[in-house]
Amino acid sequence: MERSVVIVGSRAATAYGNGIAADLAADLVERGVTVLSGGAFGIDVAAHRGAFAAGGPTVCVLANGVDVAYPPSHAALFEMLGKEQLLVAELPPGAHPTRVRFLARNRLIAAMSRGTVVVEAALRSGARNTAGWALGCGRPLMAVPGSVYSRASTATHLMIRNGQAVLVTSAADVMELISDMGQAMLPLAHGHTRSTDALTETQLAVFEAIPARRRASVGDIALAAGVTVPSCLGALTVLESAGLVEGDERGWLVAVGSVRT
Repeated sequence: MERSVVIVGSRAATAYGNGIAADLAADLVERGVTVLSGGAFGIDVAAHRGAFAAGGPTVCVLANGVDVAYPPSHAALFEMLGKEQLLVAELPPGAHPTRVRFLARNRLIAAMSRGTVVVEAALRSGARNTAGWALGCGRPLMAVPGSVYSRASTATHLMIRNGQAVLVTSAADVMELISDMGQAMLPLAHGHTRSTDALTETQLAVFEAIPARRRASVGDIALAAGVTVPSCLGALTVLESAGLVEGDERGWLVAVGSVRT
């Protein structure tokens, strides 16, 4: 699968985690990405359902035979996946899941994708085991941040802190990491443009030194800004032309509507 992403996480997921997993899966599917997960409670099933809601594709990698529904309460989901999407298992039909088989399944799911996203995970969990396999396979590992008060995000925060996982918050973040070099690049983030952004250091210092509610003389402004009077006059001329300040024989004042940095 050339464009595929694993989304895994805690079985005891929070409402936040389930929502993030579903939204992320849906957004990735809409971008032409196949979403893989393990069909378990919590984040796994949220990812599958999010992908379904967007029309698929989604792949469920099992720790048992494809004819065995585990957990049993997800039997309808597995039936739907088998009919409309894809169930994958390396075990023969009739094989039942065990702890060892779940751990072995994790290596398979990590290797099948271009990258792995962990939404929520405890320090000891299957999701963290999958994350380890992703790193071992040389695949990008990503983690979604959660609340610092949430135990469900303990492992994701630790992986980010240790430099093992890249913090992601959207499908665009994921796409940048799983795409070929130079593709799906995100634009550099910038804050809102301000009218003072183009000012030189001296002009900005003079602007910041002008009182907001009273007029000041050139000498007082130059002293407060730490510049010479000629430099202050030059800066005031530029600021006035830009509509940032107003001056007359009584002194200088910040123009109405001008925003300080």
